[in-house]
Amino acid sequence: MAGEQPKGFEQEKSVDDWLPITSSRNAKWWYAAFHNVTAMVGAGVLSLPYAMAELGWGPGVTVLILSWVITLYTLWQMVEMHEMVPGKRFDRYHELGQHAFGEKLGLWIVVPQQLIVEVGVNIVYMITGGKSLKKFHQTVCSDCAPIKTSYFIMIFASVHFVLSHLPNFNSISGVSLAAAVMSLSYSTVAWVASVHKGKQPDVKYTYKASTETGAVFNFFSALGDVAFAYAGHNVVLEIQATIPSTPENPSKKPMWRGVVVAYIIVALCYFPVALIGYYIFGNAVDDNILITLERPAWLIAAANMFVVVHVIGSYQIYAMPVFDMIETVLIKKLKFTPSFKLRFITRTTYVAFTMVTAICIPFFGSLLGFFGGFALAPTTYFLPCIMWLSLYKPKRFSLSWCTNWICIILGVLLMILGPIGGLRQIVLSSKNYQFFS
Repeated sequence: MAGEQPKGFEQEKSVDDWLPITSSRNAKWWYAAFHNVTAMVGAGVLSLPYAMAELGWGPGVTVLILSWVITLYTLWQMVEMHEMVPGKRFDRYHELGQHAFGEKLGLWIVVPQQLIVEVGVNIVYMITGGKSLKKFHQTVCSDCAPIKTSYFIMIFASVHFVLSHLPNFNSISGVSLAAAVMSLSYSTVAWVASVHKGKQPDVKYTYKASTETGAVFNFFSALGDVAFAYAGHNVVLEIQATIPSTPENPSKKPMWRGVVVAYIIVALCYFPVALIGYYIFGNAVDDNILITLERPAWLIAAANMFVVVHVIGSYQIYAMPVFDMIETVLIKKLKFTPSFKLRFITRTTYVAFTMVTAICIPFFGSLLGFFGGFALAPTTYFLPCIMWLSLYKPKRFSLSWCTNWICIILGVLLMILGPIGGLRQIVLSSKNYQFFS
């Protein structure tokens, strides 16, 4: 018996050395910074002025700032909990969940939510990439015959059929860096072009909806939009797993430095776009501020291309934990042998699945607002707090205890209200939905 354990341990280690999350642990703090920016700043930043128009000045600014503060706090908790057990690292969100809630329950609580977010975001990014390519084509060549969005989604997917075979997180750091730079670029284009356009003469800051009911539902929906702008937590432990760690230098130090830098960049992307965009256009702003701007054409074309490059990186960041889950199940549960062939088949199938879904349901983005509310709000806003309370057991009514409960209450409210607004949006716009557009 004594001789068997090292063999099992060696086997486990060789599997870990092959899996995408744990195979390479030589990342630096700046890798963490741009991975986090890429994961968090989605093309959703361009819809923040629209969310502001549905929230109004006071609530809008409050929600933006509160979300920034709460998600930074819950991110800090996850970074701290990564190595809370000496000699063990929780390299994946569900491993921390299993430690907090038990082997079986932890998996059931975390994995479905994480998969909804990651696979959902991947499908939305397929659509966003395709639509941005289409907008680029229309802007550059306004006289050309229109091409269906489906074809542009296929063009966008072709990049991922190649990139998804990069083995692990560190191997996509170049793609991720390009994506992080692009997110800062198109955010800057959006607010600088707005400032250049100047405050519109007939600008109004009243609610978009004409009825009170409409205004309330839009308000809920906008809460969801802002919440989804802070969705990087689903991959944060997986990013931290790539950083080396020793008892003298735990991974949380470089990781936290990366997170702080990332959050400063996030603030530089979000706040100017949301506040300046709303200030300039008021409630006439579109749900993508680049559509409202229209001119100068070359700048809008460039911004759409920036979005494409950014979404390529984001797709890979969210796909990597999914690849890790699929490959873990195939090797540890179904006893497949780790090989290039296995990886090639699984990853190609996954990219094809997200591409086909995006082509069939090009309005998936509005559906994610609904489904994502159930999964995004917990994994980002309050699941880390529940884990913290159950693992560290802070004293009742202490600062830590109160802070966590405030985050949990606000997060639960968000989880309930966001999808209500999202569901109404789906019902209202369902008559315009077209499959295979």
